[in-house]
Amino acid sequence: GCVLVVSVIEQLAQWHNSTVKAAVERLCNYMPGKYHIIRHMLCCIDREMNADVVCHSLKLCKQDPGQPLCHLYPPPKVSWLATCFNATQHGSFTGFSSVCAFPPLANLCEKIKYVIRNKLPFEDFDGDKFSTFPTLRGYHWRGRDCNDKNTTVYPGRRPDNWDVNSDSNCNGIWGVDPKDGIPYEEKFCKGADSQGVILLGDSAGAHFHIPPEWMTVTQMSAKSFANLPMAFTDELDWPQFSEITGFLNSTIGGWTDSLYLRLRRRNRCNHRDLQNISQNGMLTVYLCSSLARNQLLDNPAIVIYATIGNDVCNGNRDTLAHMTTPKEMLSNVMQALRYLDSRLPNGSHVILTGLVDGRFLWDNLHDRYHPLGQLNKDVTYSQLYSFLDCLQVSPCSGWLTPNETLRNLTSERALQLSNVLKEIARSEKFANFDIFYMDFPLRQTAEEWRKMGGEPWQLIEPVDGFHPSQIAAALGTSITWQKALREWPQVLGKENPFNDQIEAIFKDQGGH
Repeated sequence: GCVLVVSVIEQLAQWHNSTVKAAVERLCNYMPGKYHIIRHMLCCIDREMNADVVCHSLKLCKQDPGQPLCHLYPPPKVSWLATCFNATQHGSFTGFSSVCAFPPLANLCEKIKYVIRNKLPFEDFDGDKFSTFPTLRGYHWRGRDCNDKNTTVYPGRRPDNWDVNSDSNCNGIWGVDPKDGIPYEEKFCKGADSQGVILLGDSAGAHFHIPPEWMTVTQMSAKSFANLPMAFTDELDWPQFSEITGFLNSTIGGWTDSLYLRLRRRNRCNHRDLQNISQNGMLTVYLCSSLARNQLLDNPAIVIYATIGNDVCNGNRDTLAHMTTPKEMLSNVMQALRYLDSRLPNGSHVILTGLVDGRFLWDNLHDRYHPLGQLNKDVTYSQLYSFLDCLQVSPCSGWLTPNETLRNLTSERALQLSNVLKEIARSEKFANFDIFYMDFPLRQTAEEWRKMGGEPWQLIEPVDGFHPSQIAAALGTSITWQKALREWPQVLGKENPFNDQIEAIFKDQGGH
């Protein structure tokens, strides 16, 4: 993190032909609120040292005994330790102290940790796992609660007495038609196969994204950082734009065409019935406990089970030894499915998504310039991958490596684990849902994008060089939808003939 920030400061100074101090002030002015850069970073940048040097001198980065020196840029020709030693001695800075150690913030930090660990909304006054607040696992992640003081009112439930007096399932449909005395919910939604969509996934499902304009100085402005607080309080995830649960028009490099939006268009009664239960770096077996579904009171759901890389991806140097084995995969998935069978209403569906073939990443990105390297043509994705691997924080040491043999072995393990999922879908039966399998459609997505005149590298997030981009998410939805229409029409439910009438009534009531 330090290296990224200092790199941006250096490039801002270069691009605007200013001093480093002026570049720091410029960056601070771009950022909303009080996201200010610590002034001690000036000590070595003024001496034209690179970002690695500065961050080591500030003791934000270190070299453990016996470990290689991790650096993103070529080491300077002068002795950088000696250069920065005196400057750091004049300040009291010895590294970042945890803000959570500050007594007034201790309780807040503990609550935030609890929320992230348990995938539950920070603001949820009635405890039904739905919120009226967007971030911190709020309605960006699950359908927006329409009454956060009543635990029996939440998205996805079957209507209470056809919602004659109030909206119990937050889909905006309630009241009685004065012309015939029939409740609108009964008239429009009875027999409509209403169902929600739930994603159990990893960082790709959570839609991890760091805006490239945050570190591309030629594009940087105050507007670039307008959504910084929102991004941080969503864990740098953007589930509101995701392939499965997205519901907003995208502002992060593409368009939103999610499975939820398609289900909502198919049946307007499905409004707000979405849950994105994903977490960066998490395996799905640990995600199910935060599922919000009452087996007796709620509508069925389509559950997408998609950990497309975490079972083979880690940052360890002996990465193969830390990958999930087929036996472990079988045990983990069956444990999760048995839990789902105890919670999902009868008539639900589960779709298992296979792991991706991540060789696509190195093949299409390794020799391209990363956003940090575009100004001076000095940082490629290959260099970034090596830097992260050295720090042992690589998102996937098995694929983001120049070692072709290791890339092939990682893909071989991913295929083995996908075959476990495929066999589960073929042979296992459950009481409350049927189960299906589909490969992760990266190859088909790339083919579709090429037909549209695009390049394969545009399907990958530019900053981390690892996650699917917004373009890939939108195209992937189309492929998933077409496969479901063709092979599993019962999963999607029938199209509601009353959709236009529902929209008209909803708008008349002032809905949005």
